[in-house]
Amino acid sequence: MAPPEAVPQAPERVAHAAPAVLEARSVSKRFPGVVALDDVSFSLRAGETHALVGENGAGKSTLIKVLTGVYRPDGGELRLAGAPVGFARPSEAQQSGISTIYQEVNLVPLMSVARNIFLGREPRNRFGLIDFPRMHRETSGLLDGFGVRVDPRRPLHTLGIGTQQMVALARAVSVDAQVVIMDEPTSSLEPREVETLFRVIEELRGQGIAVLYVSHRMDELYRICDRVTVLRDGRHIHTGDLAGLDRMQLVSMMLGRDVAEVRRAGVTNFAAEGHEAARTPVLTATGLNSRLQLHDISLSLYGGEVLGLGGLLGSGRSETAKALSGALPLDSGELTVDGTPLKRLTPAAAIRAGISLLPEDRKAEGIVPGLSVRENIVLAAMPRLSRAGVVSRARQDRIVDIFMKRLRIKASSPEQKVGELSGGNQQKVLLARWLCLEPKVLLLDEPTRGIDVGAKAEVQSLIDDLAREGLAVLLISSDIEELIEGADRIVVLRGGAVAGELAGEDVAEDRLLEVLADHAPAPGDKAPAAEEDHR
Repeated sequence: MAPPEAVPQAPERVAHAAPAVLEARSVSKRFPGVVALDDVSFSLRAGETHALVGENGAGKSTLIKVLTGVYRPDGGELRLAGAPVGFARPSEAQQSGISTIYQEVNLVPLMSVARNIFLGREPRNRFGLIDFPRMHRETSGLLDGFGVRVDPRRPLHTLGIGTQQMVALARAVSVDAQVVIMDEPTSSLEPREVETLFRVIEELRGQGIAVLYVSHRMDELYRICDRVTVLRDGRHIHTGDLAGLDRMQLVSMMLGRDVAEVRRAGVTNFAAEGHEAARTPVLTATGLNSRLQLHDISLSLYGGEVLGLGGLLGSGRSETAKALSGALPLDSGELTVDGTPLKRLTPAAAIRAGISLLPEDRKAEGIVPGLSVRENIVLAAMPRLSRAGVVSRARQDRIVDIFMKRLRIKASSPEQKVGELSGGNQQKVLLARWLCLEPKVLLLDEPTRGIDVGAKAEVQSLIDDLAREGLAVLLISSDIEELIEGADRIVVLRGGAVAGELAGEDVAEDRLLEVLADHAPAPGDKAPAAEEDHR
């Protein structure tokens, strides 16, 4: 690993005296039971590219939504060009010169490329009608500057996701913007498109336009950003020049860890010597690839162990879990369970093979809040509980009673709606749903996120119990302590690829931080060759 002084640094492009074009002063935002932003101050200077970083739940998305009028702050104020502002809706922020490019393309798929770029500001002819020839002509000229050659009349949905992202970028910079906010703009781009994006950012900077850049890719941050703001748990942790901040310091601030004693020894791969020879794995993944997401992921999971999956935000942890459960389509790779290859990997095939996934977002991908505790628990087991198409209520009640007692689910009765339970009990209901299928492999994606300390301890204890009973458990967690204390081994991901493996005495905080902060490119940091022809 390169020493701190060898870290690529953003060149000095912005004078420290440059005025603040957009400011958040002591901004707070609360949701029921959650403080998303707590007295956060932030300033963006004209002509700078400013990185906004932090792990999941740090408050980045909430701050962006406050700055762009999606949310109104509960406290504090926003200032644009020195004057107080209050945006009631995103359109007001855009009219004031704040343009946003989101990670997920938020355009109109059925409309043409040109209509998307000029939506709401279409050029008109002398009769007041849309001047389509002019709009198509200006669209082609604008896209040429981005290296995209596509018929402006073509429906957006017929283009690849990378090209759609470039169209979104073209729309954002084509308005009279003072501020351009980019939220993970390179996540769907090919290498040539990334280079075009960076060129556009340089041009925006040269025009005095401020760019707020959100990305988990550190190489990008150090290449194009002047300053960085770190958020953690809804609080402002640090703002300063990126050039003087080495990556270990940045990672430590994002994760809230003290790294004063961490030795940057340059060790990036720690083999589990002799481990695989000791016993046969329950699950083996070999060479899993998914375009722009996973790159040659290989790992083994043994019965009776908890395998930790570590990495910073965007490293590919959730994508790996979804690939193992059949929820993320793969371009190549092989998955075996108990030595039997899964020839066609789908969610149904994975469940039949004994793989169960507890997803990261339990509200969007897990619980059905309007159904009862009983209905949520038996949801996945319905085919097994039915006889001739009839589901026995007695069998349902017996299973539900067993798991409510075993997991100590607190509810007034099995008929209480699961949406009325605490976060910890909702998580236990999801665990019960998959445990009643008697899986061989349990994939847990952030199982303790958003639950209180007591419930967190109960879930962690349950994971230990399941492993002792012989279940193979994959644990994904952003909490370093949880990963270190709960895992027997840790596979570390970076850029959608395996960056290292920790086992035995190497399962320690300093070793994990070394791999997390290492800026040597993992295989996934080198995006695959471009496959889409923009012409």
